[in-house]
Amino acid sequence: MINYEVIKSDKDIRTYISEADASLSALGYSEHSFGHVTVVAMRAASVLEWLGYDERIVELAKIAGYLHDIGNVVNRVDHSQSGALIAFRLLDKYGMDAKEISTIVTAIGNHDEGTGVPVSAVAAALILADKSDVRRTRVRAGKYEPSDIHDRVNYSAISSELVLSEDKKQVTLVLRVDTEISSIMDYFEIFLVRMKLCRSAAERLGVTFKLSINGQQFI
Repeated sequence: MINYEVIKSDKDIRTYISEADASLSALGYSEHSFGHVTVVAMRAASVLEWLGYDERIVELAKIAGYLHDIGNVVNRVDHSQSGALIAFRLLDKYGMDAKEISTIVTAIGNHDEGTGVPVSAVAAALILADKSDVRRTRVRAGKYEPSDIHDRVNYSAISSELVLSEDKKQVTLVLRVDTEISSIMDYFEIFLVRMKLCRSAAERLGVTFKLSINGQQFI
């Protein structure tokens, strides 16, 4: 069976991810390269593993996480849909089972807050993993612009972690933010829609979503 390690080591896929990130860099976006997709892959897998999903479903979530932003090689606009089509082509070339391809491309096609809906467990896990990746190292080296709210919010994030409760009833995005760099209001200005999508994703998985910033619960 095709697994995460096979996909991760594919030279063509790595090229597409690198070129997609280069395009976003030219447009002024934060890092969407191997650091981001690896974090998302591992977090999506962890969420489903925590909830006791089948090992193969966990593996498919990991693959979806690694491939989820590959559509940026085409254009930032509708990148989730174009990414799903690219992922289909790549996975079909490997001879992956049609049902497994469907699971992955559905998740990729539904991960963006503009059009995404947590229609499956893998899609929900991918949403939670993607929207929770806020960190200083996503601001490109030498690029930090205090006037850019996205730069400020990411640069202010000292740490971000998805904390999964022992009773498997709650997932919490725990952020530590340097409020001298960016206010908490800045965070909500650009992330409120994403947090609402995370809440829907958690509900799809049968758990509640909470947001904690600097020890204070907001959702």
